[in-house]
This record gives sequence, structure tokens and C-alpha cells, in this order.
Amino acid sequence: MRRNSPSSSSVTFHLSPHTSSLLLFVLPLKPSLQMMSNLQALPGFYKLLFLYLEPVSAIIPAPMIWLWPGATWFRDEQIPHSDFPFLSSTESLDPRTAIASWHLGNCYMLVGLILSFVFRVVGNAFWDNPVAQEQVVGAILTAMAIADVTHVLSSFIGLPPDLRYNILSWNGITHGNITFTTFIFCVRLAWFLGVGRRRFYYGRNDSVRLENKSR
Repeated sequence: MRRNSPSSSSVTFHLSPHTSSLLLFVLPLKPSLQMMSNLQALPGFYKLLFLYLEPVSAIIPAPMIWLWPGATWFRDEQIPHSDFPFLSSTESLDPRTAIASWHLGNCYMLVGLILSFVFRVVGNAFWDNPVAQEQVVGAILTAMAIADVTHVLSSFIGLPPDLRYNILSWNGITHGNITFTTFIFCVRLAWFLGVGRRRFYYGRNDSVRLENKSR
């Protein structure tokens, strides 16, 4: 780095090629470094749940279906029973059922990856635009809320009548399908209502949205 003579009225800095390359690498990282703190659409508990816990809970079933305890175990656990939870049935799945179970595991993983990656990209691409953040996050949460309702209803209706209201007999899969999904659905509704957070788009009139966008 070289500076011109002190007698000059202006000071000019000349960067070496190595320094210039370093700045070109570091400067684009600023939005990425600010992403986590500037994801204003998902503050506090919402960020913990939707950015971390829900994606992990969606991805975990995939290797459990593919590897261990396996697709047979996953099929059997859809209906609560008295056997040891991780004791797979000796009955093998027919090829059609096995492939369908593996594809279902892939769908679980896809949902988890989409949630994790898209929310992070939202924080990175719109780190200074909370209105745009909330529009994208809200669209994703709307789709997930619709899927929550159909998932809970199909899981509940599919249970034998004697097990539907016998919550103490439910296993981990049943609680995941019904109890945990219902909880997440309620948190999504709370997000749209602005519980515990500041709203930038939903529930705001156009003038407030423009004011929030200009900040």
C-alpha cells in the first residue's frame, strides 16, 4: 500500500493486488454476516422454531425410513401398538409399499431443506427490506399451514376409532403427526397475528408498508 506525498491536498491510497483480492472476497460477505441478525420477519422463538427445529424434525424421518429402523418400522408406527417402539416387524414390505415409503422420506427431507435454505436466503437477499422478508416468509408459512391441516386431519381420521381419543395410547409418530403439527400450526397463526413480533406487511395498510420498506 502506497500513499502520495504529504504536500498534496488529497490523499490517495493504492492497494496491492493481494489486498484488492482480499477485499473482493470479504466485502460480499457483509450481507451474509448480517443475515441472522437482520431476519426481522422471524424474531426470537419464531426463528428458533421455523429456521432450526422444524427443518430438523422434517429431515430426521428420511434417514430413519431409509436406513434404521427402516420403512417397515415406519409403516407399523403409523398406528400405535403395544410392541417395542424400535422393533421392526419381521414382515417385509412389498416393493410398491417400500418405494412409496422411501419417496415419502424424500418428501420429508425436501420440506426440511426448503424451509432451512429459503429462510436463510430471505435473510441474505432482503436483509434491509423487512416488508419483502415478511411477504416471502408469509407465503411459505401459508403453504405449510394448509399442509398442517390436511396432515393432522388425515392422521386423525386414519386412526382406529378406539385410538382416536385415547391420547395416552399414542406413540411418538402419532404425536408428531397430530400433537406437534397442531402446535406448529398454532404458532404459524400467532406469527400472522403478530404475537410477540412487529409486523411489517400482514395486518398493515399500504402507507405503513411503504414506511417500513423505506427503513
